[in-house]
Amino acid sequence: MDPTNEVADRDVPMSESAEHSASTLPPLPTTSSERKNRSTVWDHFKRTSDDENKAQCQHCLKVIKCGNGTSAMRSHLKICISNPGSDRGKRQKTGTSPSPEAQVGRFDAEYAREKLISMFIREELPFRFVESQGFKEYSAALQPGFNTLSRITLARDILMFYETKKVQLQKYFSKYGGRVCLTTDNWSSCQNMAYMCLTVHFIDVDWKLQKKILNFCQVTGHTGEIMAQNVEACLNSWKLNKILSLTVDNASSNDDGLKEIDDSVAKIRDAVKYVRSSNSRLARFKACIAQENIPHKSLVCIDVETRWNSTYLMLVAALKHQKAFELLEMQDKKFVEELNKGRGVPSIQDWDYAKSVLPFLEMFYDATLRISGSSYVTSNLYMKEVFALGRRIQQYRDDDDLSISLMASKMKAKYNKYWGNAKTINMLLLIAVVLDPCHKLDYVEWCLVNSFGAEVGGELKTKLSSCLHSLYNLYQGADEGNQDDTLSQPSPSDKAKDIYDMGLYRRSTGRKSNLKSELDRYLNEDCEPDDKPLDILGWWKVNSNRFSVLANMARDILAIPVSTVASESAFSMGGRIIDQYRSSLTPKMVEALVCTEDWLKGDFFSSLAPENFEELEKVEQDLILSEDITCSSDRSKKFCTPWMGILVSTIIAVAMSFFAVGICIVSLA
Repeated sequence: MDPTNEVADRDVPMSESAEHSASTLPPLPTTSSERKNRSTVWDHFKRTSDDENKAQCQHCLKVIKCGNGTSAMRSHLKICISNPGSDRGKRQKTGTSPSPEAQVGRFDAEYAREKLISMFIREELPFRFVESQGFKEYSAALQPGFNTLSRITLARDILMFYETKKVQLQKYFSKYGGRVCLTTDNWSSCQNMAYMCLTVHFIDVDWKLQKKILNFCQVTGHTGEIMAQNVEACLNSWKLNKILSLTVDNASSNDDGLKEIDDSVAKIRDAVKYVRSSNSRLARFKACIAQENIPHKSLVCIDVETRWNSTYLMLVAALKHQKAFELLEMQDKKFVEELNKGRGVPSIQDWDYAKSVLPFLEMFYDATLRISGSSYVTSNLYMKEVFALGRRIQQYRDDDDLSISLMASKMKAKYNKYWGNAKTINMLLLIAVVLDPCHKLDYVEWCLVNSFGAEVGGELKTKLSSCLHSLYNLYQGADEGNQDDTLSQPSPSDKAKDIYDMGLYRRSTGRKSNLKSELDRYLNEDCEPDDKPLDILGWWKVNSNRFSVLANMARDILAIPVSTVASESAFSMGGRIIDQYRSSLTPKMVEALVCTEDWLKGDFFSSLAPENFEELEKVEQDLILSEDITCSSDRSKKFCTPWMGILVSTIIAVAMSFFAVGICIVSLA
């Protein structure tokens, strides 16, 4: 180890630098019960339990001596990065850097060290990079006064940085008044170690959807019992007890895979694999494309067999080049010989079958794109997509083409497995649609009758109305069965005002007052126009004063994630962090890196940047259509699983269970 690094380690203790935070928490409701002290400095400090002559900063948790007065504490507040009122805090909060003139003679080693730690976490750099000669020379050129760290010290600092950020997030949740929602999923690393990710979702008081990874811990297996134990342990550690829902992956369906995939689709896949297996074969295929004057610039792509959405993209690309494949069959004997060793060359009937399959997969593919985001509300979309898919499938069942009708019948059977039983319909997901001001209750009731018929649909309408009012009463804080539009026993002053005994009249006749509840007023108002996308969180933010109780309901229910995308996306991060060059990282270090990187995205604890889904989808399509996806069957199960991980036995029904993610309503207490 470089002795210079050892000196640097002693000169700048991490207990100070890691605790200095550049974080801006999401806003919390203000409270008026906080204790006030004689000096305003005590608004930022509290005495330690073990020594009355010491006080702890509530921003960065640093302990300061206070036996001789508050001057030391005041001095600390001026330089505390975590204090939004300090010069450093303001500089960090606004995201601007000091001017070159302001930096002259004011090098801040603590601040530079914290930024170094953040860089290694954000950019997923190997720790040994900090000891490289190039990095040392670059750092010296920027600031000769900054002494670089050793990788051992960097690792220790990262762990302390993680613990500091975790404490800040715990403090936020201790004050957060609403309920939170969870997603969880499992993953296996290149070390063959099993990990479980637990992600929390909530909407802050500024009506911004937030998601944070709570843990990324090593587990002994993927069974439901082990998952439950680890979820419970994590929630206890974070002291989270107001949980609304837990969304989990329907992993049992993964065991089926695509065992009985249709031969027609398999033949086309084999043909695609052949032309992408070598440069010479690809060159011959490109020559066929040129001869047929096919205008499509993108080439065919190999799909991942366990990802039905990549199979859809593979078929889309292959069908565009059907004539090129047919010409290749006539010109390349090797092509015919290789494919005949397996299932054979795709026939005209195979291509026609693929064309008939495509519309089915396309409607699921499009719906998947709409509901699988993690940085925008999706709970109000889920049941709308389910009902719309059911209607589309029914239309295909009535098609005059016998093959299409038969295909739709098989898909309807799969649909009914998940959504055909009225007793298992999740009422909270229906209420989420009711809380969409573009639809409300009438639309949901129409969907129920249209999907289940007048009799069963009518029963579901009654059940939905009952659940909606019960939930409203729960949020209102009323006793069970006590609606807020009923007249309670009048007080003497009320009796004096009620000179015509209207109260006595209503009580004796059972009639209700003309006052309507928030829920009734909301449902009776006209729906918002649905001709253009509505910012549903923005709508509730604007109307939260008119519908305060319903707004609290909406803040909790609209945060329910309908997929495990948020947790599964952590596995991509985990795969980069635990690569073949960093496979010796301990589980604790892995958790620290994954969680802290997630927390540092954008401004710490700030609103997440909205996803540009069209741009992301374009990137994914370009990647799939221009490169081979050469995952082994074992690797594909680990890294290339579908977003919701739900697979079924046949290609025509594979997408149906894609929407059968388990959403459990954990607690409303």
